[in-house]
Amino acid sequence: MSETNKEPLRPTDAELEILTVLWSRGASTVREVHEAILERKPTQYTTVLKMLQIMLEKRLVLRDDSERAHRFAASQPQEWTQRQLAGDLLQRAFAGSASSLMLGALSAKKASKKELEAMKKLIEDMQGGAR
Repeated sequence: MSETNKEPLRPTDAELEILTVLWSRGASTVREVHEAILERKPTQYTTVLKMLQIMLEKRLVLRDDSERAHRFAASQPQEWTQRQLAGDLLQRAFAGSASSLMLGALSAKKASKKELEAMKKLIEDMQGGAR
């Protein structure tokens, strides 16, 4: 398999923080990402730059170097990354049991009425597809 066909590696917590900025803002310069993170916590510009370089190697981000200030964008949509992380967590912490994962998540944090309705609809859709 060629290097370009491999899936991105699993992001760390710090990388997820940068990806969250990129998902919400779209393609951004290092300075723009740094400023967004700086609103929440003290962070060095050089740290954000190094993280983005590592994330590029891990195929978590793409870089557009057509302009003087390079712009970075997430290589995968947020939903794709969330599914990958959820699947990984499902296998590592819940022995592949979707019900244990859902029960664990619901007992850890109270879900809103809107979230519960979305879960209910997903379960109904999955039951409909299984028939």
